[in-house]
Formats: sequence, C-alpha cells, structure tokens
Amino acid sequence: MILTALALTMAVQGRCTALDTRLPRPLYGWTRDGKGLDTGHAVTLPARKGAIETRITIRKPGKVGIAIDQDGWIDAFPLKGSKALDMTSESKGPRCSTIHKILYYRMRPGTYRVTVNRLKGARAKLMLTHD
Repeated sequence: MILTALALTMAVQGRCTALDTRLPRPLYGWTRDGKGLDTGHAVTLPARKGAIETRITIRKPGKVGIAIDQDGWIDAFPLKGSKALDMTSESKGPRCSTIHKILYYRMRPGTYRVTVNRLKGARAKLMLTHD
C-alpha cells in the first residue's frame, strides 16, 4: 500500500496542472497577444494553404529564436535574398507550456522574411526571443 501511494504521488508530480505559468524570462510574452512577430508578445497568424509568411525587423545583433505552438517548418531569409539562414539550434518548448519548439538563428540588424510551412491548422502562434 505504501508503494502504491508513493507511485501515485510521483505520477501526479510529473503532470502539468497549468500551462504557460512558469515560462523562463525570455518567453514571458508568450501569454500576451500583440501585433506582428516580435519579442515581448506572441502573435497568432492565419495560415493559407498550410503556410505563413511575415516580416521581422531585428534591431540588435545576436541569437534570435522563433517559437511556435505546433509542428511547422520555419525558415528565415534576408529581405533581399533567396537563401535561408542556417539554423544554429533547435529546442523543444519548456515543460508545461504550449510552445512546441524554438528555432534559433544568428541575425544582424535588418529586415527578414520568415516563412512557416507544413502547418496542419488554420493558424499558428509565434513569438521572437532575443539573447
């Protein structure tokens, strides 16, 4: 009986009782809706034929993350270029969050085109992070 109680306690500790309540500092804005893909807030964009295209403006050079709430293929392009930037890393979203994954790129100041393809839903939630 003691082993059963211990097993149940451990199982309950492994579950999420609330989503998006303990996000790390760079992702605090995930729960705030805003206009345009940027840091500090998330944006939900409509998909057309399983794809989204938007622009971002980077003001400071560094490692920029693009967080998304579902499976999707994310690419970032210089505004005047057809070659996608090389992704530097990818991570899963934090535990107990609705962030599915975050892709990271090294970016310099300027405007970029972001495309998200292979979406299954009618919209996707996105957010930028900047380290």
